Amino acid sequence: MEIIFYGVQIILTIFTFYYFVVSLFGFYRRQEDYSLPPGARFAVVVAAHNESKVIGELIRNLYELNYPKELYDIYVVADNCSDNTADIAGEKGAYVIERFNKKEKGKGYALEYAFNHIFAMDIQYDAVVVFDADNLVSPDFLRIMNCRLQKGEKIIQGYLDTKNAGDTWITKSIYIGYLLTNRFWQLSKYNLGLTCALGGTGMCISVDLLKQYGWGMTSLTEDLEFQTKALLNNVKVNWAHDARVYDEKPLNLIQSWNQRKRWMQGHTNVAGRYIVKLLREGIRTRNFAMIDGAVYLIQPFFLMFTGLGLLVNLIYVGPFHITERPEWTAIAFFAQFFYFSLGLVLERVKPKVYWWLAFYPIFALTWIPVAYVGFAMRKNKEWCHTLHIRDIKHENLPNLYLPAKANGRRTS
Repeated sequence: MEIIFYGVQIILTIFTFYYFVVSLFGFYRRQEDYSLPPGARFAVVVAAHNESKVIGELIRNLYELNYPKELYDIYVVADNCSDNTADIAGEKGAYVIERFNKKEKGKGYALEYAFNHIFAMDIQYDAVVVFDADNLVSPDFLRIMNCRLQKGEKIIQGYLDTKNAGDTWITKSIYIGYLLTNRFWQLSKYNLGLTCALGGTGMCISVDLLKQYGWGMTSLTEDLEFQTKALLNNVKVNWAHDARVYDEKPLNLIQSWNQRKRWMQGHTNVAGRYIVKLLREGIRTRNFAMIDGAVYLIQPFFLMFTGLGLLVNLIYVGPFHITERPEWTAIAFFAQFFYFSLGLVLERVKPKVYWWLAFYPIFALTWIPVAYVGFAMRKNKEWCHTLHIRDIKHENLPNLYLPAKANGRRTS
């Protein structure tokens, strides 16, 4: 039991220290130059399955972006829809690609079908931008992606924000989690020159890159699989902190559980197929970005070890050991919340958001059983659709941030 106890503690300490060191590089932001003239032509692709409640507002939002209308087209791939998603998308002005395939279900298959359809057309695009049907998009999204493409970046992930953050304690917790991840993980890794994580939506991919390597991503986490495949070819995912996409988050624990279980199923599946490849290639070529990519793939197992660590502590040390040295427990508790608060300060959120930190540790603990269930079901590729109902207009998005600085950009 001592061997297990100290072994688990050592593993958790190493990973926690690594994450902490990486997070330190999120305390600064580079000055961004978005003054380059529009030049890139975009195919904006929206994957939709029975999204009649939200698809119309997204298309309206997309047509109001601050980018020349002749330089982007909107495509909605209506995947196995049994409602009027396709009709609404067509009425709003989008090009509709209908797909019916009851055997090959999921977003990865839908995107593959849409890409092949678009590439077969006479129109030449520089990049595709992928959104989910429940999203809303910041006005300068394409303008920022245009500048990044002109600077030579091939894959860019936008800032993942929340459009219904204040609905329930679940959405508040998810919002806090994404905010901290955006600042202390995504921005940090971009500053370090490592590959960032694709989030499945708000991602921009060069057409040349897609045609060279293909999509072919049909797992439950097609974004993670493509990100890993690109990294093996020494192509990194870049991060655009000012290009925001607002996502609808699940309202209750059951919906959130099902969504995260799918993510963990896909994550552990991809991890099993690519961890060794990334480590071997990273060591062979002395490419630390690949080694870091392998560390990211290990994340579900880190959660599982965290659960094991809690269990071993309960058995080996006892449930009441914190009363022996309460000062150390208090220091650790407040240090964690102080550090998380720094992330909120850097992101310039309004004071009321700080209170939401109280929900976050409870929600974070629920990731542990999700990781175990996801691992057990990693070979199950059945897609679980998340219901979206929050038809919020972009101009009515709740403002959770302090006013921007005079130059129009947050540069903290």
